[in-house]
Amino acid sequence: MSDTKEEPWTVLRLLEWTTNFFKSRGSESPRLDAEVLLAHARDCARIELYTAFSEVPTEEQRVAFREMIRRRGEGTPVAQLVGYREFYSLRFRVDENVLIPRPETEHLVIEALDVAKAMKISDRPIRIADVGTGSGAIAITLAKNIKDAEITAIDLSEAALKIATWNAEHLNATDSVRFVHSDLFESVAEPATFDIICSNPPYVSESEYEQLDPTVRDHEPREALVAGIDGMDIIKRLLETAPERLEIGGRLIIEISPMIAELCEELVEVTPTLGDLRFIKDLSGQRRIVSMARV
Repeated sequence: MSDTKEEPWTVLRLLEWTTNFFKSRGSESPRLDAEVLLAHARDCARIELYTAFSEVPTEEQRVAFREMIRRRGEGTPVAQLVGYREFYSLRFRVDENVLIPRPETEHLVIEALDVAKAMKISDRPIRIADVGTGSGAIAITLAKNIKDAEITAIDLSEAALKIATWNAEHLNATDSVRFVHSDLFESVAEPATFDIICSNPPYVSESEYEQLDPTVRDHEPREALVAGIDGMDIIKRLLETAPERLEIGGRLIIEISPMIAELCEELVEVTPTLGDLRFIKDLSGQRRIVSMARV
């Protein structure tokens, strides 16, 4: 990427070359990847690239860009290269200790917001638990969108809780979110019950894990992805323990793999304390979120 008199490495030329390179490496969003990385190297907003196509980045910027291209070509996720991921219009810090927030999880947030609005609790703050909070994306997003919520964000990983706490501080959510180091609800003494329990738990089976894209398998925490032979280990535990921590009429909302939707439905149907089951589909029409009430 050295300049020549005939054809300098402008922003547009860099984006075109990098997009083609990422295509050859199998990226699902090669142009977006290129834009995010170049904007990061230039320390500007991605949209600013569109008014700078004819500009030539500095040598320092191109060196930084080249290194990120190399690492992205080797499989490192873009979010880890730039250190953040946008989720529900908020920017969350991420690293190798947390699962990178996915667009599918926004469906869980929307369901929780709709449920919270329908509850119309006025005499006290609405109480929400986020089990397996990771980067804190669910808990913090809910805190930013629900007035006077009290949110308990739980994770077994201390490293993940450090990232989540940092995100809460930088997104001004520390007054609404408290973080608890716990295996599900084992170390959560207060509050005794919640109005909403949310979770994006591990739901990949052992066999599926081996088939995952290396970008995910080799760079995101295994414990945040894999849940036993059928991918149901944590979900089964949630269905066993969460109802007793829910208010009557409260809802348990879980992100799942479409491949285990039928298993989840069967388990809920034989759980006497849960009912009013509904599934929320993702943009591809697959059942992605399961929502059920404490009865």
